[in-house]
Parts: sequence; structure tokens; C-alpha cells
Amino acid sequence: METPTTIKSLLDRYLMPYQAEWLADDSRYKIGMWSRQAGKSFATACEAVVDCVFLRPGQHWVVLSAGERQALEWMRKAQFWVEAFRKIINFAAPKYTELLNAADARLSKSEVQFANGSRITAIPANPDTARGYSCNVILDEFAIHENPGEIWASIFPSVTSPHGGLKKLRIVSTPKGRGNKFADLWEHNENYSTHKVTIEDAVRMGLKVNIEELKAGVDDPDIWAQEYMCEFIDSTSVLLPYEMIGKCESNSIADDGQSPLYIGMDVGRSKDLSVIVTAVKCGDVLVAVDITELRNSPFNDQLDVLLGKARDRRVQHICIDSTGIGAMLAEEAARLGGGKFEGVNFNVQTKGEMYGLMRRKFEERSVRIPVSRDLREDLHAVQRVVSTGGNVTYSAPRNADGHSDRAAALALCIRAANTSGTPAAWAPEVGAIEGAYFRGRH
Repeated sequence: METPTTIKSLLDRYLMPYQAEWLADDSRYKIGMWSRQAGKSFATACEAVVDCVFLRPGQHWVVLSAGERQALEWMRKAQFWVEAFRKIINFAAPKYTELLNAADARLSKSEVQFANGSRITAIPANPDTARGYSCNVILDEFAIHENPGEIWASIFPSVTSPHGGLKKLRIVSTPKGRGNKFADLWEHNENYSTHKVTIEDAVRMGLKVNIEELKAGVDDPDIWAQEYMCEFIDSTSVLLPYEMIGKCESNSIADDGQSPLYIGMDVGRSKDLSVIVTAVKCGDVLVAVDITELRNSPFNDQLDVLLGKARDRRVQHICIDSTGIGAMLAEEAARLGGGKFEGVNFNVQTKGEMYGLMRRKFEERSVRIPVSRDLREDLHAVQRVVSTGGNVTYSAPRNADGHSDRAAALALCIRAANTSGTPAAWAPEVGAIEGAYFRGRH
């Protein structure tokens, strides 16, 4: 079908040169690694609409986005192109009756259905919902999909069938470390046509943004390198690399019996461990001298253990996880222990402060930990996650051994040691240690 020059003019008007290059590349398998806000979704939506209306009637394109909100946002861009093409054809090219009819479409939040039999469907990425299609595929922001390996196994067979013409595969994303399928495809698959667009490339080709202002605003070299310069930054995925942890491990951990003590406790019950880390502060170095693990332990028993440790008059401050199931235990410990106890509710801000501080202590080698495979693996499992909005969060995968509970307890202990001021000395009475508040409640 002939494409009127007015349509080409519309594309020239709305597409940046690097987006036009993407559109012009007709390779079956195509992968793009682009800077944030460079117009990835805008370009892929344009390609799908152009293919459905002008090039290959009867096509079905399915786009998988990281979540429902992202899928609907991508569909709004596709709907923009549908309306733009219809208006320009109707106004400037009325002789193209066939083209105008082809561009006629029924629009919904998640699908466009064209009169010529073509369809575009947007769905959130899910291994189960991705199955059953025979279609062209767009994987939008693939590096941040949950379970990308399973998504890949479910959706790739969709492009197999030659019925109706060869199916095409489009993968676009900003990188997010090397530990995902997007990075694997970009670095190791020579069969894909590749398009890389950094923020500097985009600006050089006409994107109107102030690079220096952006760089000063983000104020983080790792985020800048990954989100804008399209570099695979491992340090934004792993909070503490093995090498950094190893430099702070010691086989000669000991309590000198005199220096101040600090305690951190991460609270669990059945799925996760409860872990209490006690550390002694020797000069500028915090030394973890005891790690107590409580598995499937009733809360009254956990309180007894914690209060027993708190009786040592050298204990200066105790930080205890007060999130969810830890709230009642933390409240009772604070009631009995007064100023020594601080409940810490885990949220984006407190986790950012806590894990950021722990990272600095390991970088400075101002913390010492015993040589322990379990502790090492817990620390290494904590991930520094940069969201699509540029926000930094911290997470760890849950496994049979918990949820990096030893790492959380150590981070709480470091926070306790970093707290200014020295609370009044306190020693609980024998009756308090019995944890009467919890007796009979389990």
C-alpha cells in the first residue's frame, strides 16, 4: 500500500532521528538500549501502528510492559499515533480511501482493533498471560520485568508461526545491571539488530534537555551511568560485593569486655529468622561479637533473649525492627527498656538510611564481622534497586533460610551505634525478663 508523503511528513515532525532509524529498521529481531525519557515507547508504538495500517494488514502486535500502569501508558502512545494518522489522512489525503478505511479503529484502554483486521494489545508482563499468542511481540522496559526468564520462555514462541507473515520481535529497555535476560540478549546475541541511544546521543540528535542540569539533579554517578548513559552497573544491583564483604571479615572477633555495646534485632516468626546482632565499638571500628539466630521462636521467648542481652550495662542503644509482626515486640521492649530501645519501621526512607550507612561502613572498613557463609550470603543478597522513576530502594529475595535477616539485623546494629547520645543505664528486673506481657498469647 502506498504511503502518502503527508504521513512521512508527520513522522518527520514527531520522531527524533534515532526514533526514525528504529522505525526504518525492518529486521525481524531488534533490540534497543535507550536512555530514560528518550522516547522508547513512543517509537515502538509508532512502529506497531505503522505496520498495522500501512504495511501488513491483519497483523497482531502484543506489548508486554512491567505492570498494568506501564501497559496502559504505552497504549496511550499507540492511540496517539492512531488519531494522528487518521486526522492527517482525512485532512490531507482524502483520495486514499483504502488507507482511511484501514486506519479506522476501535479503541479501548488495552487494545486497538483496526478495520483491516490488525490488532494491538497491551498487557502487563506475566508468564501465564503471555502464553497462547501468535503475534509480533514488543517487550517494553524488559530489564525491569519481574521473572524475565519465565516471561522470555513464555512469549518467544509467539513469534514462531509464519502464518500471516514472519512475526517480529522488539525489545527495548534502559539497563538495570547484568543479572537479567535483557543484559544477556544485548551482550551475547549477535542475531539481533541493536540500537543504543544514550542521553548524549539523543541531545546531539535534537532532544531538548539540559544534560548538566540533569546530571547535577540526579547527583549519583551510578544512577547517571545506568539510567542515562546506558551502562550496565553491577554496583546498583548488589549493595555489598563479595570483595567488599571479605575485607571486613575476621577470624579473631572478640569482645574486650570494656567497650560500649550496641544491638540490632530483625524480627521474624515462622517464615523468617529473628536475628540479634551485638557489636562492640572499639575506637572507630564496630565489631560484631555475637549473632544470635532464633528460628520459629515464640515472641515471649524472643523478648526474653533480647532483654537478657540488654541487661549488660555496657549496652548503649538497641534498634529493633518494628515493622508488621515486630511492632508489638518492639513496643513491649521499649516499655520495659525505656530509652535504650528504638523501634525502626522499615520503609523506603529508613531502609535507605540504614543500608546506605551499612554500605559506607563496609567501604571504610570500619566494621568487622565473623567469617560466616550464612552472614556473607545474606549481605550479598541485598539488592540496591533503581526504579523506572529513578528512586532507590533495597530488597532481598526470600529463600528457605529467610529474607537476608542477618543483614537486616547487622544494619540495625550499625544504626544503633551511629545514634548520637547515650541513654541512661538500665537493668530490667527479673520479673520483666520473664516477658509476662506475652505469656499465654500464643
